[in-house]
Amino acid sequence: MTSIVRYDAGSAFPAHDHPEGEEILVLEGVFSDEHGDWPAGTWLLNPEGFRHAPFSKPGCLLFVKLRQAAGSARRHCETRTDRLEWTATTIEGIERKELAAQSEYADSTWLERWRAGIDLGEKRLEGGAEYLILEGSFSDESGVYGQGSWLRMPAGTTHRPKTDEGCEVYVKYGGVAELRSAKAMAK
Repeated sequence: MTSIVRYDAGSAFPAHDHPEGEEILVLEGVFSDEHGDWPAGTWLLNPEGFRHAPFSKPGCLLFVKLRQAAGSARRHCETRTDRLEWTATTIEGIERKELAAQSEYADSTWLERWRAGIDLGEKRLEGGAEYLILEGSFSDESGVYGQGSWLRMPAGTTHRPKTDEGCEVYVKYGGVAELRSAKAMAK
């Protein structure tokens, strides 16, 4: 399950476990649990077996992914993205902040900043990809995706992303191939 979740000021959720893990990107406000307070821009990876009782005193908006981080060896991550430096990539015009890449798993999670006017040409996403547009917009042969747009591209997808105005994007590469259908999970 992937969703955008809003906590109103003073909201609380009972203590619960996270089978197959949980990933959270705090988009607005402050998200809290008994482990700490996480302001906007914080990325959390709560692995299998993680338990918490979340709440928000001022309210918050979250991008949440449930049951998409399976693996008992995954490490818990708490990343303040505002404290990370943008680093150049091998693709001119794209900079990244690494959120998670654990060698024993096929997925890697990043914030990417795409310079205005960049055309990435044809990209083949062997393990699939997920995008959440945080600022700006990009387009491909299927449409234009502005701030708040979310795309899940199946494994093996080919597309031609480009951006006229530039954009900042949460992107997860390789994780889609590991997802199972709801039917498969019921077995």
